[in-house]
Amino acid sequence: MRALVRSAQTGRPGLLEILGDEGLRLFFPLAALQAALWPFVWVVVDRLDMPFATALPPGLWHANEMIFGAYGAALIGFVTTAIPEWTDTPRLRGRALYLLAAGWGTARIVGFLGIDGLLPVAAFADGLWLVALPAYLAVVSWRKRSTNLFGFLFWLLTLAVAFGIARIAVLTDEMPLAQTALRDAGLAFLGLLGLALARITVPVTNLVLDPTEKTSPFRPHPGRRNLASGLIAVTIAGEIAGVSEAVSGYLFIAAGAAFLDRVAEAFVGREAFRTEILGLVCSSLFAGVGLMLVGASRLGAPFPEVPALHLALMGGLGLGVLTVFCIAGLLHTGRPLGLPIMVRVAFAMLIASVLLRTVPDLGLSPPPPGPPYALASVLWAMAYGGWLWTYWPFLSDAQSLEQR
Repeated sequence: MRALVRSAQTGRPGLLEILGDEGLRLFFPLAALQAALWPFVWVVVDRLDMPFATALPPGLWHANEMIFGAYGAALIGFVTTAIPEWTDTPRLRGRALYLLAAGWGTARIVGFLGIDGLLPVAAFADGLWLVALPAYLAVVSWRKRSTNLFGFLFWLLTLAVAFGIARIAVLTDEMPLAQTALRDAGLAFLGLLGLALARITVPVTNLVLDPTEKTSPFRPHPGRRNLASGLIAVTIAGEIAGVSEAVSGYLFIAAGAAFLDRVAEAFVGREAFRTEILGLVCSSLFAGVGLMLVGASRLGAPFPEVPALHLALMGGLGLGVLTVFCIAGLLHTGRPLGLPIMVRVAFAMLIASVLLRTVPDLGLSPPPPGPPYALASVLWAMAYGGWLWTYWPFLSDAQSLEQR
């Protein structure tokens, strides 16, 4: 146990102290572990037969656990790491991070088993970090007298409200409302993705173009910076206002087009084919195409909305999260850009997983052999598991604390 905290002989930090030093060290592995194991067990092992789920449909459990589970842990790690770096403020460490992890983890245990009777416990546990994150941003913004974080604060509050509505709807047996709220929570994550990509793409691209960091050759048009995120907000506002199916369809198409615009500005020469940039580009590509297909479905296209949403959330968010894991995992452990070969394979497996999950349901190909979605779940698990296997030695290494 002592080795977990600090070695008495060497005085070097133990594993708990290393992981508690920065948000990404603790929460990125937790997110990868949950993303790899939960869908695999549900689809391949249980075949979505959750014995304790008697009131809440397994599909809603699955959506909740992916949005607030895997993506939720990634969000906690990103916010608690990036915000101190952007604002030059002390980062959350140690006990604060482990308290957030305790709330997140409690809800994940309930969600993994699908225990309907413990829904209030899971709601309270998730509510802790969903309230803590915007409160943290509000405090930092107040202390720095800055409005630069207001966009992230808006989306964190939107996510918390969507979560609250979904939980109240479940407890009052209003399942259609719960589905709508979970979809809006997914859209809120896409809004956060748009802001995060705007912040991340510029420095990463410049670092790829000029590793010496003496110049900044990549300078995208400032008017496009928050366009995707802004149009997601308009889309959600349209949903809340009760616009017609056709109008909401056009709003989804507009939001998708804004993400595709981010793809267009990424052509910076042959360096655009570096995996670090391709990951960010393909994240925008999947998000944009998925949103546009949602809009097309609402305008009468001959395919359902669900696979199109999976393309945006599973592909856009999933690939964006994996790319951030890869880039931040290197830079925050004192390593230069240049992704290991195993991680490049993980990118290919994740893209294949997304296509296998969505393309057949869009009516563009026959389903693969085997149980429904089994192969997609296996590849998804291997992608995030491959990242965790590769990066765990970096994130858990005490020497990397000195190399940042």
